Amino acid sequence: MAKNTSLYFRIVEGRSLPVKDVSGTSDPYCIVKVDNEVVARTATVWKNLNPFWGEEYTLHLPTGFHSLSFYVMDEDTIGHDDIIGKISLSKDTIGAKVKGLDNWLNLTRVDPDEEVQGEIHFGLELLRDAKGIGLRCHFIEARDLAPRDISGTSDPFARILFNNHSAETSIIKKTRYPHWGETLELELETEELSEGGTVTVEVWDWDMVGKNDFLGKVEIPFACLHKTPLVQGWFRLLPLGNNEDDAGGKLGALRLKVRLVEDHILPSTYYQPLIDLLVQSVISPAEVEDGSPLTMLEEVTTVESRQDVAMTLVKIYLGQGLVVPFLDYLNTREVNHTLDPNTLFRSNSLASKAMEQFMKAVGMLYLHEVLKPIINRIFEEKKYIELDPCKIDLNRTRRISFKGAVSEAEVRESSVEMLQGYLSNIVESIIGSVTQCPPVMRVAFKQLHKRVEEQFPEPENEDVKYLAISGFFFLRFLAPAILTPKLFHLRDQHADTRTSRTLLLLAKAVQSVGNLGLQLGHGKELWMEPLHPIILYSVASVKDFLDKLIDIDSVSEVPQRAVFLPSVTVKEGYLQKHKAESPQLLSRFSFKKRYFWLSSETLSYAKTPDPWQVRSSIPIQCVCAVERVDENAFQQQHVLQVVTQDNDGQMHTIYTQCKNVNELNQWLSAIRKASIYNRRMLPSFHPGAYRSGKWTCCLQADRATSGCSRTHSAVTLGDWSDPLDPDAETQTIYKQLLQGRDNIRCFKSLSLSPPDGADCSVELLKHRQAAAVRLLGVVLDLEQAHATFQRQERVEAGSLILTP
Repeated sequence: MAKNTSLYFRIVEGRSLPVKDVSGTSDPYCIVKVDNEVVARTATVWKNLNPFWGEEYTLHLPTGFHSLSFYVMDEDTIGHDDIIGKISLSKDTIGAKVKGLDNWLNLTRVDPDEEVQGEIHFGLELLRDAKGIGLRCHFIEARDLAPRDISGTSDPFARILFNNHSAETSIIKKTRYPHWGETLELELETEELSEGGTVTVEVWDWDMVGKNDFLGKVEIPFACLHKTPLVQGWFRLLPLGNNEDDAGGKLGALRLKVRLVEDHILPSTYYQPLIDLLVQSVISPAEVEDGSPLTMLEEVTTVESRQDVAMTLVKIYLGQGLVVPFLDYLNTREVNHTLDPNTLFRSNSLASKAMEQFMKAVGMLYLHEVLKPIINRIFEEKKYIELDPCKIDLNRTRRISFKGAVSEAEVRESSVEMLQGYLSNIVESIIGSVTQCPPVMRVAFKQLHKRVEEQFPEPENEDVKYLAISGFFFLRFLAPAILTPKLFHLRDQHADTRTSRTLLLLAKAVQSVGNLGLQLGHGKELWMEPLHPIILYSVASVKDFLDKLIDIDSVSEVPQRAVFLPSVTVKEGYLQKHKAESPQLLSRFSFKKRYFWLSSETLSYAKTPDPWQVRSSIPIQCVCAVERVDENAFQQQHVLQVVTQDNDGQMHTIYTQCKNVNELNQWLSAIRKASIYNRRMLPSFHPGAYRSGKWTCCLQADRATSGCSRTHSAVTLGDWSDPLDPDAETQTIYKQLLQGRDNIRCFKSLSLSPPDGADCSVELLKHRQAAAVRLLGVVLDLEQAHATFQRQERVEAGSLILTP
C-alpha cells in the first residue's frame, strides 16, 4: 500500500509589518521552506505594510517532512534583503487540523541557532569490558547541513557530550556533506552507569574569527543504551531549543491557509468498483434525473470541498476518456433543474466547479497563447489609465504629456483610447483562436450549447445558449486570468498598482463582452460608458466565434495517464545551459542562453525558439534524477541538474540556471512529472559539481562515487499539468464518501412512500435507494481493505523491530 502526501498552502496577506526602508514602508515578499528547502517565493508587494499576495501552492512530497516555514523578507535593491520574521509549523501541528489551518499568525524572530537542517550518520555504543566502561561513537558522515559561511558552505565538526565528558572530530573545510569516518571514545565511571541523563551529539561550523556557529544536535537518552547497546543510523539534526516568541505581534502577522492530506493508496483493483459506479453514472443518459452515485456524491459533499472534488472528478474522467460525458451529465442536470435562464450556472454547484476546473486542466496552454502577448505588453507599457472621476489623480499623469498639466477630461480621453486599443487586441486574439482551442474543450461547449437550446427553445431566450458558454469561457476563465495573471502563470510577478488598475478595467470590459453587452448601463459604474460602443461592436464577433467554436465533430478521447498529450509542449522558455563535461567548468561564463522545450517524451533545446533551429534532445525515459545544485558549485543561484543514463549505462549531467527560485521549482517539478514512471531513478545524487579532481559537495575524489544526498523525485508542485494518478484521485473521492457515509445510509433507508406534498415519484425513490446501497457497499469494502492493509503494516513493522 503506497503513501501519498499533499501539502496545500495559501499565503493570503500580511498586516502591520514593521518599517524597513527609509521611505517609511517595506517591500515585503515571502519565502516558503519545507524542511529548510525553498519551495516557493511570492511576488514582492512594493511599499506596503499590509500586503496582499493571494498565492497558493500544492506540494506533493514524501511523508517524511517535518516542518513548513514562511519567512517574510523586505526586498532591497542594494545589498542583502532584510528578514522581517517567520512562522514555522510542524507537520504534527498542521495534521492536527482535520479541515486545515486558516488563521492569522504572528511572526516570530529568526534565531540562527534555530535555523538548523540536515542529518548526521553515526553509531553509538556502550562498552563494558575488563578495561573499563566507556561510550564509543563512530562518526561516519553528515548531509544537507546549513550553510553558515559566505561561500555557501560550512566547516563542520562533530562533538559528543555526556555528563562532563566530551570529544570532538576533526574539521572538514568548505562542505555541507562532511565525511569524518572517525571513532571517538569517552571513559566513564562505574557510578555513571546508574545515572539517567542524555548523550548529546552536536555539529558545529568552525570559524577562525569569532564564535563557532551551531549546526544542530541529536539527543539519545542514556537508558536506551542499556536496552540496545548499539544505536546506529541517520538522525535528524534538531535546534538548540524552541525559544521562538511572537514579539507581542510587533513583527506583524500573516494570514495563512494550510492543509495536509495524507493518504494510503490501495492497489488499483480495490478502486475499480468505485470507478465502475462513477462511469456508470455518466454513460446512461436515461439516468440523468435519478439518484445515481455521482448525484449522491454531490449531495454529501460540503461547499468548502466542492472545488477539490470537482478537480478530482475531472482528472478521473479524463483518465477514463469520459470527461465530455461527465460534464454533459452534470450540465444537463443543472440545465433541467433551472427554470429561470437568468440564474443558469450562477451557483457554485458541482457542474459549475467542474467546468471551471476542466478549463484549467485542458486549456491553460491555450490561455497562454491567447493572452500572454497582450498581458506582457500591458506590463511593459505601464500606462496610467483611469476612467472613474473619483480616482483620477492628476499628479500621476505628467508622463502622459510634456506640455504641462493635463485636465481630467484629457486623462479620460487618453485612458479610453488606450483601453479600447488593449480591449480590441484581446477580442481579436480570442475570436481568431478557434483552431487553437483544445478539441475536447470545444466538444464540451458544443454539448452545453445543445442542452441549453433544448431547455430554452423560445425566441426570447435566443442568447441563453451563447451566455451559457461565454459565462464559463469569458467570465470564469479569461477575465480572472486578465485580472490576476500571476495566479495563472502568465507573469512571474504581481502587477504594480498602476498596471493592476488597467487589468481590472480590462477584466470588467471582458466580462461585459462575455455577457454580450446585455447588462451595460444597468450597473453603478456609469463611468465605464465610453467603452460601451466597442463592447457592443464586439458582440456580433463573439457570437460568430462561439458558433465556430462548437462547429466540431465529437471526438473520442483516448484514456491517458497525463492531462497533456505526448506531442504537446508542457513547458518552454529560455534557460542558461552548462554541460558537466565542459572544459570551462571553472568559468561562470560557460553558461550559455538556450531555449528549452519539455514534453512527456523529450527535453530539447536550441539557440533560439525559431522552428528552423536544430534541436538537441534528451529522451525523458533516460532521466534518472532532477535536482537542485548548491550555489557554491558554480557560484551561481537557481541551478538545476538533469542526470541521465544512456543505453551503455554511462551517466551524463546537464546543468541549467533559472531566473529565480519559482522558475527553478517549476522546471524541477515539470521534468519530475514527465519522468515519474521511469524505472531507473537514482536514490542519491551529488548537489555539487565535479571539478579539480573532487566533488564540491562532499569532497570525494572518485567521480563515480554514490551521491551524498537523497534525491527528491517525489517532490513536485501541483498544477494543471499534473499527471493523472487514478488510484490517488479515486482515494480522494472515497474519503469524501466516507465522511458522508451517514447521509448515504439515510438515502439507503428512505421510505418508498414520499412525504405528503413532495414532488417525488416512487420510481425515483427506488433509484436513489438502489444507488445508495451500491455506493455504501463500495465504501464499506474500501474501508475494510484499508483496515486490513494497515493491520498488515503494523505486523510487518513489529517484525522488523524484533528482528536483529
